[in-house]
Amino acid sequence: MSDDTSLQIPFPHRRNSHGPHATVLHRDWLTRHPLLADPGHPSYAHWEVVELAALGYPDAGPDELALAADLMGFYFLFDDQFDGPLGRRPAEVAPICERLIAVLHGAHPDTGSPAETAFADLWERSVRGMPARWQSRAAYNWEWYLASHPAEAAGRISKRPPDREGYLVLRRGTAAMETIFDMVERLGRFEVPAAVLHHPVLRQLRQLAADIPSLSNDVRSFPLEAPRGDVNNLVMIVQRERHCSAEEACAVVTAEAQLMVERCQHLYTQLPDVYRELGLARVERIIAQRYADGLLTWLAGYLSWESRTGRYQTA
Repeated sequence: MSDDTSLQIPFPHRRNSHGPHATVLHRDWLTRHPLLADPGHPSYAHWEVVELAALGYPDAGPDELALAADLMGFYFLFDDQFDGPLGRRPAEVAPICERLIAVLHGAHPDTGSPAETAFADLWERSVRGMPARWQSRAAYNWEWYLASHPAEAAGRISKRPPDREGYLVLRRGTAAMETIFDMVERLGRFEVPAAVLHHPVLRQLRQLAADIPSLSNDVRSFPLEAPRGDVNNLVMIVQRERHCSAEEACAVVTAEAQLMVERCQHLYTQLPDVYRELGLARVERIIAQRYADGLLTWLAGYLSWESRTGRYQTA
């Protein structure tokens, strides 16, 4: 899309310095789990997957950044298998996702498919050393992401295009943002106290930080999604609501996302009051702030990456 659809982000983005190390390890991982026929394919390289991980998690150590890069690659390549005819056959999509969900609960991959072995490896590395409460939350969020794909496939063949509320329910699943935000804790090796993690201010901040990339992505991916029949895109919904052109709908969605960015900024300034009102100890405040900073760092890093990546180019 043109530059006039870009968001103005008041939060700075930073780049992890371990990108070259993670690039080597990520290519090795793709060789062991061949989600791609050719891990060095120029098209995949043009997506700059390691760059996304480096911008999203700038403080991660070398091996942690490699884990983040592997996760980013998995999200993209797993999702992309449903862009073709398979993505219009929900009864076939569901068993694929169920086998991965079973991995979350202790099952071993039984088909040897690259998706299963890759996901089993990612899950084992992610939960290693993390507390049980974090593991339970992470498993739920992964199940939500995986189980959303059959519904997305059904939507492509349904004669009932989604309304705004239905869009949000499904998009919040397929976007996988909760799993991405769980990794803020995992890569930082901390766990946010429950009282502040579920406080309304931080929950709103997290939800906005999760939704903004979806709206921005809908604008950038619209030229790719519309021709193949994808319907869970807010640009299409706004077009129907307003009976307007695609260009006008993109501008409306971008304006909505910009208001959400401003709301994020306002909520962020409230966090010190939240910590004080909850009576958090100093170490708890530090952890909570690291998490909040991590959410907005991811948001800023993602939007910077999205504006340059070749993944959403139509050519």
